[in-house]
Amino acid sequence: MNLKYQIILWLAIICLPFSLYAQTFSNFNKKGEQVTKFSKLGDAVDAHDGEIAYFNGTYYLYGTSYGCGFEWGHKDAPFCGFEVYSSRDMVTWTDKGTLFDASTPVWQTRCNGNTYGCFRPHVIYNNNTKLYVLWINVYDNQVGYRVFTGKTPVGPFVEQAQPKLAVNSDAAVAGLNNGDHDTFVDDDGTAYLAYTDWRAKGAIAIEQLSTDYLTGTGKVVKAVTAAQTEAPALFKRKGIYYLIYSDPNCGYCSGTGASYRIAKSPLGPWSEGIKISDNSCGGQPSFVSSIKLQSGDVFLFGSDLWNNAAKNESLANYYWSPLKFNADGSIKPIECENTVAIPSVKSTKTNEELNYAPGCDINVNKNRLLKFTADKTGVLANLSISIFKAAYPDAGLQISIWGDDGNDQPLKLFDINAYKLSWSPKSLLLHPDIQVIKGKSYTLMIYSPTTKGCYGLEYDRSTKDSPEPKFIYSTTIK
Repeated sequence: MNLKYQIILWLAIICLPFSLYAQTFSNFNKKGEQVTKFSKLGDAVDAHDGEIAYFNGTYYLYGTSYGCGFEWGHKDAPFCGFEVYSSRDMVTWTDKGTLFDASTPVWQTRCNGNTYGCFRPHVIYNNNTKLYVLWINVYDNQVGYRVFTGKTPVGPFVEQAQPKLAVNSDAAVAGLNNGDHDTFVDDDGTAYLAYTDWRAKGAIAIEQLSTDYLTGTGKVVKAVTAAQTEAPALFKRKGIYYLIYSDPNCGYCSGTGASYRIAKSPLGPWSEGIKISDNSCGGQPSFVSSIKLQSGDVFLFGSDLWNNAAKNESLANYYWSPLKFNADGSIKPIECENTVAIPSVKSTKTNEELNYAPGCDINVNKNRLLKFTADKTGVLANLSISIFKAAYPDAGLQISIWGDDGNDQPLKLFDINAYKLSWSPKSLLLHPDIQVIKGKSYTLMIYSPTTKGCYGLEYDRSTKDSPEPKFIYSTTIK
């Protein structure tokens, strides 16, 4: 074959995936209803008010965890720390654990329910120091932030010296000084922090960071927005800088507007605001991640779908979708798509139709039943159920297994203390160790005598109101 045509054929082969393949994930089911995102272990993803970052071909979801019981404004609520998940396709997520140990007395004092809390983990990579840099929003110090470094995207992250910023540098310690923020690295390696100035009633400032990304430089533009905004997201596209933000500011609100401004430099001057969504697809703007793929740049917009302004947000979901742009660089209005596709360099399996959502209805007045048939004779060694608690139950949970022989005693009964269960749906693993027979039916009953709060399952929406709904469980017979 002629060398010229060999080269053309080779180029066609290696370029084919970039035009044909896409990774597809779901924000809502076909009816537009919110659905739960699960990790590989079957636990609900519990990382909120953070971001998705893209490092070396892998997506990392960073966020605040609420599963241990953190509840904003509840003085006895513990701080759960910051969680990170990894994924190659934004469909299958692996829980990589916490960014650092938040169970220590120091971090509980800084971030538990007695404080305003700690939020908004954002991670950037410093090509000079070869370190990943984590910024979080705190309210126990003057500046409103703490900074960490780590050798990998998942940490462990080690706290560094307290940063200094130009805004509110003379404000009172441990007050409402600076809030929601975003970190951004420009093409030349210069980093910036966009942050909310609460002393200016929610105006957004942007400050250049030091070369190690650990503190401010004093080079700052104040009042990019006038007031009543928060949750800034700073990024660059084709030489234009964009700032998307929550408009207005509204903590834990479902259905907050999103607007943006543009500039030729991170330090301005910035344009007037343009609204691109009235409700952020049922949530509040959280981040925009610049994802550089060989098939082109993607600017992934993220919105936290807060759980009806609940103080504990373990059950909150997410909206993720690439932003779309007009020819002049303006951002198109956000369309709130049920299913989203991102160009990919390889073939990726589309996730299955999602239809599971949490329902908290198990208490003294209601139990839940599930009939299952043993697929072989042996010992039921493992039983796993996705379950959670809410609103402080005053009694434990009972899970029993019954045969179909009319016996008035269960084959196995588990009494589970409330403190052992998470506020976020997680797989509870039990070991019944009972004999089962192939083809024989068994009934699983879940009940609690609690008169306060409730326990809940991840239900298939189409069967939730039936006497025997489908919920997430698995069995192992040996």
